[in-house]
Amino acid sequence: MLPKIDSAQKTGFARFLLFLHAYHPIVHTLLVGTILARAASSMSMPFLAIYLSRDGMNPLLIGAIIGAGSLAGTAAGFIGGALSDRLGRKLIMMIALIGWVVIFMGFAVAKSPAAFLLLNMLNGVCRAFYEPVSQALMVDVTTKEKRLKVFSLRYLAINVGVAVGPLLGAYFGTMEAWLPFLITAGIYLAYAIGLYLLLQRFGIQKIEGEHKSQVTVASAWRVITGDRVFRLYIMGGIIGAISYSQMTVTLSQYVERSVADGATLFALLMSINAITVVVLQVPVSRFGERFGPLAAIVAGNLMFALGNIGYAFADSWLLFMVSMFFFTLGEICNFPASNALIDRLAPEGMRGTYFGAQSFTSLGHFIGPIIGGAVLSHWGGSPLFLGLAIVTVGGSYFYSRGNQLFNSGLKTYVNSRN
Repeated sequence: MLPKIDSAQKTGFARFLLFLHAYHPIVHTLLVGTILARAASSMSMPFLAIYLSRDGMNPLLIGAIIGAGSLAGTAAGFIGGALSDRLGRKLIMMIALIGWVVIFMGFAVAKSPAAFLLLNMLNGVCRAFYEPVSQALMVDVTTKEKRLKVFSLRYLAINVGVAVGPLLGAYFGTMEAWLPFLITAGIYLAYAIGLYLLLQRFGIQKIEGEHKSQVTVASAWRVITGDRVFRLYIMGGIIGAISYSQMTVTLSQYVERSVADGATLFALLMSINAITVVVLQVPVSRFGERFGPLAAIVAGNLMFALGNIGYAFADSWLLFMVSMFFFTLGEICNFPASNALIDRLAPEGMRGTYFGAQSFTSLGHFIGPIIGGAVLSHWGGSPLFLGLAIVTVGGSYFYSRGNQLFNSGLKTYVNSRN
């Protein structure tokens, strides 16, 4: 006898079917792939510093090796995005995924600092190639009214992967330190093969044929550097990245100094961050869908500021946890909405270029920890986080000003030439 299916189960299944039919199969493929890719990288990369320190490497050298990945990816995102507009999304994504396979196999066997430095720089390049191009492809096959929702779903997928990956990495790392890197390479290889077959199945040639352009890297550079609105959005993004980058660097040091057993509390704060994103990403995203991406960014910056003010005055586990909750709400509001603004701004045929050039906001992730470390060392955590609250709210000006120019018709350099 077949088990009975109650009305709640029927409703849940119906919603699942509606969700499947609401988006192109390529969107679902890339969402699942995003979970796999982020789980794979977070299985190994968070433990890279520990892996290197076990070999007796200098802490300053370890910091330089890890930071080099973000720095290399800053410019590579623009190049990869521009090439995807001209050569097609599939080719650039396949180059990134196969590159990751080779890179993580290299991490498993590398011994010298120079080898690790080169590998992590290439890792940053591959991430800068894959991330914006996969975003551009999602947008290519999604109607305008659903794009903010897609950005929110993608951000949810990223956090699901990041939540699962470190647990797997810690488990496999207890067996052999190099094993998580080798498993990561295997997951990327399986994903590359699966993605290639699915893209072929879902008609990637036709999709790319509709969106390819003849823009060159040089002409793309002229377009984005001449785009006043884009420059303002990037400035706002850099300021947001300076604030957000403190979460994994200076906040951990500040928490450890402020309360007893601070290391345990910081691990709990990271869990609160991941769980809050997974649980609230979809409900909170409805705010942006209703009021627009600019309102979501402004609200997100206010939440970032509340979180930073909370950190500045926190002296107990509870206050730090509440502050992290508000900070995470800012993250949920801000990041998908900033992608939506870039999508709205990008001219047809240059979507990959614009998403790729958005990686220039990574400069904030590079300089943020340097600024934060200097302020924390000389003046302490309270001035640091109060200052970040003010700066973060101020970053909303750049988005608001850019939006005013966009709405007034002073949109982009490329549009004025067409």
